[in-house]
Amino acid sequence: MSLGTLYRTKRTEGSPLRHVDWITVVIYLLMVVAGAISIYAASYDFDNASIFSFDEFSGKQLRWVGLSLFLGLVLLLVDWRIFETYAWPIYIVLALLLAATPLLAHDIKGSLSWIKIGSMSIQPAEFGKSATALALAKLFSSYNFQLNAKPSNYVKALLIILLPIVLILAQKETGSALVYLSLFFVLYREGMSGLVLLAALVSVIIFVVTVKFVDIGPLGLPIGEFVIYLLIMVLMAGMLWSYCRRRKLARNITLGFIAVVSLSVILAGYIETPLPGQWIFIGTIGAACVYCLFDMMHDYSHKLMVTIGTVAAALAFMFSVSVVFNQVLEPHQQMRIKVALGIEEDLRGAGYNVNQSKIAIGSGGLVGKGFLQGTQTKLKFVPEQHTDFIYCTIGEEEGFVGSIAVIALFLALILRVLFIAERQPTVFGRVYAYCVASYFIFHFCINIGMVIGLCPVIGIPLPFFSYGGSSLWGFTILLFILLRIDAARRERHGGRS
Repeated sequence: MSLGTLYRTKRTEGSPLRHVDWITVVIYLLMVVAGAISIYAASYDFDNASIFSFDEFSGKQLRWVGLSLFLGLVLLLVDWRIFETYAWPIYIVLALLLAATPLLAHDIKGSLSWIKIGSMSIQPAEFGKSATALALAKLFSSYNFQLNAKPSNYVKALLIILLPIVLILAQKETGSALVYLSLFFVLYREGMSGLVLLAALVSVIIFVVTVKFVDIGPLGLPIGEFVIYLLIMVLMAGMLWSYCRRRKLARNITLGFIAVVSLSVILAGYIETPLPGQWIFIGTIGAACVYCLFDMMHDYSHKLMVTIGTVAAALAFMFSVSVVFNQVLEPHQQMRIKVALGIEEDLRGAGYNVNQSKIAIGSGGLVGKGFLQGTQTKLKFVPEQHTDFIYCTIGEEEGFVGSIAVIALFLALILRVLFIAERQPTVFGRVYAYCVASYFIFHFCINIGMVIGLCPVIGIPLPFFSYGGSSLWGFTILLFILLRIDAARRERHGGRS
């Protein structure tokens, strides 16, 4: 190789900034700047109106922004191979830090998730996201690894995801722990059966309906329980029809379900003795499962076994809902769920934040009250409005237009990350990118959902907008590691996409 060729090669390899996806960087900068301005508006103090004052949240956030930009630049300049080579050590170190956090942290509103270092505090759970994403990407990129090749591969992937969840739950940070569940979307992208997502959806429906509708309805059953039995019947018939392709079996079982339910409801209206509704449904569904087992004696089907197992699991989950809700969840968590489902209002307690937030957003109208003109914001009606409830400040002062602009920024970022994910030439890069997208989607949907009352308040920040150095650093690390890995893709191809 000539000296000129060597020089050109080194020059190409040594300038990762030339290959960075600058569109994503611009979106990031817009969100960070908009976030800092929103924090200034949310924490505006009439006695000290300077956005640069380090005594105010806005000034402190600008300091975190400056440090984040420096951190992002450093990540873009380091060798991209470091992230893949040291993925496991990084994960292990963060896991140990998460395990030690409850022992080192001070109790802040019942949470043991913040470690004080000098004059500042950090939340290791925010940095665990990138470590977990790197570990998961490293696992999937290992030699000859296929998620569906053997059950042990599922176990390995689940252990990587569940370990930080358990360690963060020990810190009494339920919201931060739930974020890691979003990584199941990555498993789905890499080959996990869609039945797992269907099971998750059905579980949510069962939980919500069972908790919300407790009044007594048909056959002496709570309305929610009655509806869930019908849902399980529909689920079973649907899986037999579309998943198992047993059309005749599905038809016969469906007709049997309709006949038993119709006859039971009619009889309940004519006889005085209450019918044992619970046993009627359990017996009917059990008989349908036995019918499926007899059908398998002539033609064994793994899919039929999956269907029967799914139905049994749905029944077991339905019976466990009341136990989990009443005996596992804390009273304040129960109240938040009840408020979110509209069971109770509690406008002075658990529902206060959400109610005030909706008032603030609704009062903004189309174009808002104007920058620093929000009455709900300035009079501090909404607690934590500079952190988890920052979106209500935007809705009040910038109105529907400003709220949609923020949503558009997040959609642009998420779609860009998904675009970057699909163009990665390596499994490591693709899996890591989908991890990043999953985190952003979860934070974006849940945070805005809880601010407008669609989700229970679980205390997770809005990326790049909510106040906090750990949050901003954590998301910056996530995003800029991805940008560095993506830049390496173009370096390896001489600058071509």
